[in-house]
Amino acid sequence: MRHRVYGKRLSRSTGHRTAMRRNLISDLFEHERIRTTRAKAASVRGASEKLITLAKHADEDDQVHARRMAAKTLGDPAMVMKLFDEIAPRYTERPGGYTRILKLGPRKGDGAEMVLLELVEE
Repeated sequence: MRHRVYGKRLSRSTGHRTAMRRNLISDLFEHERIRTTRAKAASVRGASEKLITLAKHADEDDQVHARRMAAKTLGDPAMVMKLFDEIAPRYTERPGGYTRILKLGPRKGDGAEMVLLELVEE
């Protein structure tokens, strides 16, 4: 039973899993579209939407704190700047649902279900 268990393990150790999620989120913000497996996209989608909401709701007083919280997850100062200066202002009127998952079909090598995780355009 999975009662009160947060997230999926994705057959990886804790360090590998957190590093993979960080890389996927920063790649999503950098390229605004990534091609990955459905399980990885589902595990990253919630965290990336929370970061966009954090950046969107950060006012002048909490700007430094919000940027530091985003930097804790992203790790790259350039991605934090892009998140706060380019990505978050696009979604000021949108109440949520900043990402979209489009199914692409199975991967040729192992048959894993591939998807396209992208930021929604206005």
